[in-house]
Amino acid sequence: MKTGAFAVRYLTANGYYNELYPSFLFVVPEKFQLTLEDSFMLAPTVRHMAFARADGAPFAFVPGQFIQIHFNYDDGKPTKRSYSVGTVGDQSGEVRRLEIAVSYVEGGAATKLLGGLERGGQVEASGPYGRFCLDDKDINERYLLIATGTGVTPYRAMLPRLEKVIAERGCKVKLLYGARNEQELLYGEEFEAFARAHPGFEFHPCFSRGARATPREHDRLGYVQNVLPEFEPDPHRDIAYLCGNPNMVDAVFTTLKEAGLPVQHIRREKYVSSR
Repeated sequence: MKTGAFAVRYLTANGYYNELYPSFLFVVPEKFQLTLEDSFMLAPTVRHMAFARADGAPFAFVPGQFIQIHFNYDDGKPTKRSYSVGTVGDQSGEVRRLEIAVSYVEGGAATKLLGGLERGGQVEASGPYGRFCLDDKDINERYLLIATGTGVTPYRAMLPRLEKVIAERGCKVKLLYGARNEQELLYGEEFEAFARAHPGFEFHPCFSRGARATPREHDRLGYVQNVLPEFEPDPHRDIAYLCGNPNMVDAVFTTLKEAGLPVQHIRREKYVSSR
């Protein structure tokens, strides 16, 4: 479950522009059917799911946005769940596949729906929503991207955009990702590969339940909020993005404020599990 909305600034026939993101045309949210094309388990309780629109149309979004999946409880009451789009696109603003990471919640209604969905199965969705996006007006020297659990998903979608700001602005990026153990590290190999190819990007898995069997150079031990001070947040050069567990987001927000970062440079999205 997510919260947040942004103001419409410049309306067009196909969508709208937000003054913070002038190079992106934000699509007005709409409802559509999704067909499951592929899926696999990322972790013991997290499933990667790749959908396509049933009408064959591409899906337009800005990396960092999310969709909602609509369904009914067993008693017929309508409900919905929000999932960040994790698709790595080509910066055209449109993708054919819509990829999400779904956490299984024991006894959860969405887990029942999506956990049992087979290839070719369909769900009703809407979107895109949200403003947890990189800002075209940023002139910072470094991004601190901080996540736990499936909160790392929007950063996966941001990788092409991050590649651009690293190349064009010389911006540095540090991704601190909290997981209990290596088995729960989502998309870890993808982030490691991106870091090897882009010296301005560092990926730091933070393991709270102990080191992996073969530790790697950039691994850290402990909760991500306790590891953060090592990287010396600096209000003169940093902009931070926080996504995931509400307790982590609140703790890191406090740490960054105490370090002097202005609130507008601490961009947050909390993930709350729902049954």
